[in-house]
Amino acid sequence: MASLSLRPQGNPFKLIGLALLAVTIAGCVPRPSGPATPPPPEIRPTTPEGPSRLPPDETRNRVAVLVPLSGPNAALGQSLLNAANLALFDTGGQRIRITAYDTSHGAAAAANDALADGSGLILGPLLAEDVRVVAPIAARETVPVIAFSNDVSVAGSGVYLMGITPGQSIDRVVAFARSRGVQRFGALVPQGVYGDRARRALTQAVEGAGGSLTGIETYDRSAAGLRQAAARLNARGRSDAVLIADGAQVAVQLAPSIRAVSPQPQILGTELWATETNLGAATGLRGAWFAAPTDGNFAAFRQRYRARYNAVPFRLSTLGYDAVLLASRIAADWPIGRRFPERALHDAGGFAGVDGAFRFGRDGVAERALEVREVSAGGANVVSPAPRGFN
Repeated sequence: MASLSLRPQGNPFKLIGLALLAVTIAGCVPRPSGPATPPPPEIRPTTPEGPSRLPPDETRNRVAVLVPLSGPNAALGQSLLNAANLALFDTGGQRIRITAYDTSHGAAAAANDALADGSGLILGPLLAEDVRVVAPIAARETVPVIAFSNDVSVAGSGVYLMGITPGQSIDRVVAFARSRGVQRFGALVPQGVYGDRARRALTQAVEGAGGSLTGIETYDRSAAGLRQAAARLNARGRSDAVLIADGAQVAVQLAPSIRAVSPQPQILGTELWATETNLGAATGLRGAWFAAPTDGNFAAFRQRYRARYNAVPFRLSTLGYDAVLLASRIAADWPIGRRFPERALHDAGGFAGVDGAFRFGRDGVAERALEVREVSAGGANVVSPAPRGFN
């Protein structure tokens, strides 16, 4: 049986049950013989002394999902939780029980409550600053954290990242560009942490692929700042390709300046473009390349999600689904009441999910098999499929 509960809560909540997916992600977990029927809802009121502790579960290991369920990120947090619950029911959930904790009331409190309730694995949090708070709390109990962040600075020492990092996306698209004869790379990156990481990633990727850098220019997101950065890059000399390390809305503003030179350089993007719902409408970006997780399984996931929740899932919600698939797969080797077998997270063969194949490196960051897409009038076409696994 599968169950889900929300803590803390002020009002009774409804247990959400799902039938099995019509199409199961191959190789993820064994499918149960029939649909899972959830047990009655568990409602545990919060007392003035703090939330009541959950009773021991003798048939399942407890897995905590730490996401924001109130505040400005509540919609994304709820989408992640819905996706996690969908995965629980799609796999039957015979050996794990999920309980959700709202990090909007404090990530430390959420983590402490989860551990006090006997959780042996934490999925989440979403935000890097919350991961930094949760990590030492979980480490004291030797409980692994599989976070939804993509900030590599919080990975390691029992913290694993499911998020898609810009470095992986840039490395993949640069390798593809080199295979198409691109030699000289330039880049426009925003001021700030993301831009700094994109700069380092591009430098390493170009060097590793045997290309050369013509220059990297930073910008603020004002109209003048964008124009000036593009002009500075153009003045550095001809680039065969230019990376725009930003969302598509900024990239489309930079594209005319980049393509004002002759011959026009190939435009490259990052994983941020994968979240754009109307990318094909940006005529200035047509023909650009970017790398992202495969969309091959997302349509089926979105259909199942919409049928169950009458809502459109956030693109990032697949991280919640895939994290539960991973936990369900390992649950077969996780004795009830014992510590989570963290060594299983280091399987060199990796895991499969909605977003394709992935595996965790020694640094705790998920290495992903990404595809390369080309922007077209219809959105984006795959020009280099994602590998199905790892050698």
